[in-house]
Amino acid sequence: MSPRLSPGIAVIGAVLIGALTAVQARVNGSLGAEIGDGVLAGGISFGSGLVVVLLIAAALPAGRAGLARLVAGVREHSVPAWMLWGGAAGAFTVACQGLAVATIGVALFTVGFVAGQTTGGLLLDRIGHGPAGVVPVTVRRIVGAVLALAGVGVSLTGDGVGGIPVWMLIVPVIAGAGVAWQQGTNGRLRLRVQSPLAATVVNFAGGTAVLIVAGLVHIAIVGPPRALPADPWLYLGGTVGVVYIFLSSVIVQRTGVLLLGLGSVVGLLTTSVVLDAVWPAPAAPATPIAVLAASVAIVGVVVAALPWRRRRPR
Repeated sequence: MSPRLSPGIAVIGAVLIGALTAVQARVNGSLGAEIGDGVLAGGISFGSGLVVVLLIAAALPAGRAGLARLVAGVREHSVPAWMLWGGAAGAFTVACQGLAVATIGVALFTVGFVAGQTTGGLLLDRIGHGPAGVVPVTVRRIVGAVLALAGVGVSLTGDGVGGIPVWMLIVPVIAGAGVAWQQGTNGRLRLRVQSPLAATVVNFAGGTAVLIVAGLVHIAIVGPPRALPADPWLYLGGTVGVVYIFLSSVIVQRTGVLLLGLGSVVGLLTTSVVLDAVWPAPAAPATPIAVLAASVAIVGVVVAALPWRRRRPR
């Protein structure tokens, strides 16, 4: 996908990223519930994703060339060390999915995630963290972000929210802000090494390393998890993550961090509404509330994304 792709196609890609994120959240949450260990579920997800992306990178000449440029950049210090740790934010996100989604549902998890991603994207664009450099914080972008947050507020009006542990609502907010930073970081690394595949490999390698350490510590404290389930779909979270992280490292160059996040909000909310309606979690919000929240967020994306022009005076 070229960095010259049209704004409309870039926003559609951002929506697809959000939809895939919602699917991954449901898969990882279900795996965490099955084995009783959300951290280990995240490790399995990232580890399987690392295997998939390594195989793809090794099979494609562009992937091998990108990895060679990455290794050379690390040796020559032209690739800063902080660019290699975008996967840490992704590791935290999938661990949160494994811990919380089976209880609160995909839509309610998205509530906190969207709040963190939207505000984080606005700030990161303002300081120029993404590959597009400093993106002006215009009134239109602020209104779009506020509308997306309003959709989040609507989701919090459900009757079952009061009985949910506070930490299950806080950690998705932190995860969302971390993913906004991850998207900007991966986009800058992709420009530096001229390879989306190499940037995706780095993301999964860093996240897998973090989750292996966290998983070992968790097992040492609480003991080994239950037996691994036999359903193959429970192990597809990593593969889904490979797809949307690869897409985000390309699309963020055209959209900026905030607009990528807002497009992802639409995909996240609409897909999570469908998933929770078909497969509800104990504390998932009612479908009408989730639909209203998604609609408000979609309006926010339209406001922030469309290139409105002022009318010229006659």
